Amino acid sequence: MLCWGYWSLGQPGISTNLQGIVAEPQVCGFISDRSVKEVACGGNHSVFLLEDGEVYTCGLNTKGQLGHEREGNKPEQIGALADQHIIHVACGESHSLALSDQGQLFSWGAGSDGQLGLMTTEDSVAVPRLIQKLNQQTILQVSCGNWHCLALAADGQFFTWGKNSHGQLGLGKEFPSQASPQRVRSLEGIPLAQVAAGGAHSFALSLSGAVFGWGMNNAGQLGLSDEKDRESPCHVKLLRTQKVVYISCGEEHTAVLTKSGGVFTFGAGSCGQLGHDSMNDEVNPRRVLELMGSEVTQIACGRQHTLAFVPSSGLIYAFGCGVRGQLGTGHTRNVKCPSPVKGYWAAHSGQLSARADRFKYHIVKQIFSGGDQTFVLCSKYENSSPAVDFRTMNQAHYTSLINDETIAVWRKKLLEHNNANTINGVVQILSSAACWNGSFLEKKIDEHFKTSPKIPGIDLNSTRVLFEKLMNSQHSMILEQILNSFESCLIPQLSSSPPDVEAMRIYLILPEFPLLQDSKYYITLTIPLAMAILRLDTNPSKVLDNWWSQICPKYFMKLVNLYKGAALYLLRGRKTFLIPVLFNNYITAALRLLEKLYKVNLKVKHVEYDTFYIPEISSLVDIQEDYLMWFLHQAGMKSRPSIIQDAVTLCSYPFIFDAQAKTKMLQTDAELQMQVAVNGANLQNVCMLLTLEPLLARSPFLVLHVRRNNLVGDALRELSIHSDIDLKKPLKVIFDGEEAVDAGGVTKEFFLLLLKELLNPIYGMFTYYQDSHLLWFSDTCFVEHNWFHLIGITCGLAIYNSTVVDLHFPLALYKKLLNVKPGLEDLKELSPTEGRSLQELLDYPGEDVEDTFCLNFTICRESYGVVEQKKLIPGGDRVTVCKDNRAWNSLSNLASILSQRFCSFLSARTRHLTELGRLSRKSFLGLGAFSAGVCGSSDIGAAELSEWPAAPFASPPCAPPSAITSSAAASAAAAAAAAVAAVVVVVAAAWLGSAGPWFSESAMTDKLPQRPGAVAHTGRPPSCSGEMLRMRQAR
Repeated sequence: MLCWGYWSLGQPGISTNLQGIVAEPQVCGFISDRSVKEVACGGNHSVFLLEDGEVYTCGLNTKGQLGHEREGNKPEQIGALADQHIIHVACGESHSLALSDQGQLFSWGAGSDGQLGLMTTEDSVAVPRLIQKLNQQTILQVSCGNWHCLALAADGQFFTWGKNSHGQLGLGKEFPSQASPQRVRSLEGIPLAQVAAGGAHSFALSLSGAVFGWGMNNAGQLGLSDEKDRESPCHVKLLRTQKVVYISCGEEHTAVLTKSGGVFTFGAGSCGQLGHDSMNDEVNPRRVLELMGSEVTQIACGRQHTLAFVPSSGLIYAFGCGVRGQLGTGHTRNVKCPSPVKGYWAAHSGQLSARADRFKYHIVKQIFSGGDQTFVLCSKYENSSPAVDFRTMNQAHYTSLINDETIAVWRKKLLEHNNANTINGVVQILSSAACWNGSFLEKKIDEHFKTSPKIPGIDLNSTRVLFEKLMNSQHSMILEQILNSFESCLIPQLSSSPPDVEAMRIYLILPEFPLLQDSKYYITLTIPLAMAILRLDTNPSKVLDNWWSQICPKYFMKLVNLYKGAALYLLRGRKTFLIPVLFNNYITAALRLLEKLYKVNLKVKHVEYDTFYIPEISSLVDIQEDYLMWFLHQAGMKSRPSIIQDAVTLCSYPFIFDAQAKTKMLQTDAELQMQVAVNGANLQNVCMLLTLEPLLARSPFLVLHVRRNNLVGDALRELSIHSDIDLKKPLKVIFDGEEAVDAGGVTKEFFLLLLKELLNPIYGMFTYYQDSHLLWFSDTCFVEHNWFHLIGITCGLAIYNSTVVDLHFPLALYKKLLNVKPGLEDLKELSPTEGRSLQELLDYPGEDVEDTFCLNFTICRESYGVVEQKKLIPGGDRVTVCKDNRAWNSLSNLASILSQRFCSFLSARTRHLTELGRLSRKSFLGLGAFSAGVCGSSDIGAAELSEWPAAPFASPPCAPPSAITSSAAASAAAAAAAAVAAVVVVVAAAWLGSAGPWFSESAMTDKLPQRPGAVAHTGRPPSCSGEMLRMRQAR
């Protein structure tokens, strides 16, 4: 072993009493017949750990920091530790720590600031003592600052104690210095790989390279872009993408090592200890450029100097303060760039055997530094073990992982010693979110280093495999401990505000546990997990949504089925719950979790929309009663009993209803609205009789008198003279000259004939596409604007009076209504030929797009036998389509066909739209399927839409507002019919005002047969989907 630097009592192991500076590497005599494992350096003392676990110390002993009575340069064994097998040592300014192979921690030396963790502030402790407060923990790693200490336990718990003058304990502002270990809760859940302490600052490093710093920051040693102290751990974001694997701290500077062998330094640079060829401080991490091109595997910091080892050359580079010889360069001056340490150094594979002078060369194994001293463990033999690589730390030193090896060890222990201590040790790890979070990292191409709000960095397949193995009968004891840990500790203690995204992996891991699918554990595991997820603050909740968006559909499907099963289980056992509040809490958690998943699915389409259906609801719940309770709640009724106020209404979660349930709701709502309208008319008639004005009596029905030969004109006249209240009454249609009594058949005939007339392409309102048999808005129109008004009212009346009409529009219509941009797939549905042509243009692999397609930015359209050329952009006839602009050409075509025609109706038809559909500001803005486009147009934005005034046909005060949404579908054959049916439902909701509440926000979302890639949208109130054929059958 070689050493250099400054020793006030002389160089260790040298018999001479020479004191002071050693400016170049010298052999440490102490090691001549011993095998040193580790060296720790304090302010003026050194601690040597041997391979056999013995501990030796030398140097000053003014505070008992040597652990024995002798002071001097000759290392002496600490007798008090002779019975312990020590595996790790650390030094502060005047105190020392030793960690045993049993995870016990011993301390001695100066203790006036509580740095010994012995719950006292004795000035000095000369004999090592066990830190009792950590006796129940298995400590894996320790680090010392000048007057404070850090310790990492096997279960991921992180402890600090000692002086807290600058917040270096990470406990917050309100905590003074601590004489006993305190848990740092602000890092809970993060799987930590390393803890490191500087003079009065501290760092923690996660397994995925996240760096957290706190404490003194007077020179920017925390790397947080400023010089303000921090009392709690702060994420060093500038290092997040650098794959940091090791940290070393000086008194006021910090160095980090990346997986690629790069070195970044920051903090005080007054002595050149940052290696940036300057004496300036750095508040941001900055790479040491002089070391670029060399793969560094070890770094070490002293008080004001830094070392870096490059194994390819065998050289050690030093920079920083050298006035006490601590650089080993042979001189005593500061160095601001990395300079080789003086001596004969060789790489491990340097082929020394052929050299005659091979014995004077040294092969480095490991470097140690602290204070003003440096030690290097060396070998003179090529066949010795290679140098330690700090980038691949031993798993035994960081947060325990749960894997096959761990399971095997636990199983053996439980079989041999099934006692309380063994069980507690197992439970401690199983109850740790940090251990689970670090156990299944995606190590392929270092994917876990990319962990972010969008990337979880976890391998769910390995999670699944481990849990499946645990279900084997041979692991029954461990499985029992996992259940106990999850139920009593892990899930209840999950934080609502995780400190970092790495602490959130547990929310992806737990659903893979097979027993969560078992109904026996719904109440104790599945529902509590849902509650923990729903407790998450806004930002963590969004992170989880992002991760759910990235996971495979199979996992997502399992999650949906898990909580569908839990909800169904609760509904079936509803009467068994003695305390209704518990049932309400449980079912609400399950449904809200499903709602959260549903909203994620709308964006990424992991599963089909009907995956969320719970068909058994119709038989388990009184839909009519549930709807009425929901209606009262939405109406803000204050006089209802408290039991109604607290009850959960399933109608708040529309996505779980199938066609049968929605049919019941439709019937309930229609009956309710009709009854209200009829009762209102009857009450008014009674009042008229009492006031002797019988001629003002009102009919309890909406009666329309029309002629077959003037159906459109008569319908316009009849509907225009009725108020919105009249339109909610049951409909009766009378054809002049016919004596048929309308029992429903005449009404249906009226709707079919009227809509057939209104939608006839000869009027120019719509264009009929022969290839798809679909309708779309035409560029020109030859009818009065009130025709669009009539189409909307007709559709609303049809659905309100249980009549289904068939209107052929593509799904693009509903996307436009909901501010969702249509895509090329929508054009393919409307006009397959044009869609395929644009797809071929986009997919063409060659460079000669211009010569092959011969296109420009124009589009040709035939209108009543006349072909017109329309420019897609200003001067489009002079712009040729090429490889670079073909995507823009396709977008322009889409905009022309699907958007501009649609939006052109908005300004001209606004008055008629608002007369019919503005019942709740943003709930239903347009009966645009027939009159205009509204949402998502280029002519009007969300801000303008929100400012629209209340509609003349608005709902009565007791009726909640309605809204429209879109849906997606999977069956191209049924898309048009189902989509149109959905619009009819929404039109009815918008027109009827109070009928709209349960259509709102989801009215078209649930059952439009959907193509892959289609976009859906959701909302809160229950939906009535476009599945009209099924609803007819249900009726």
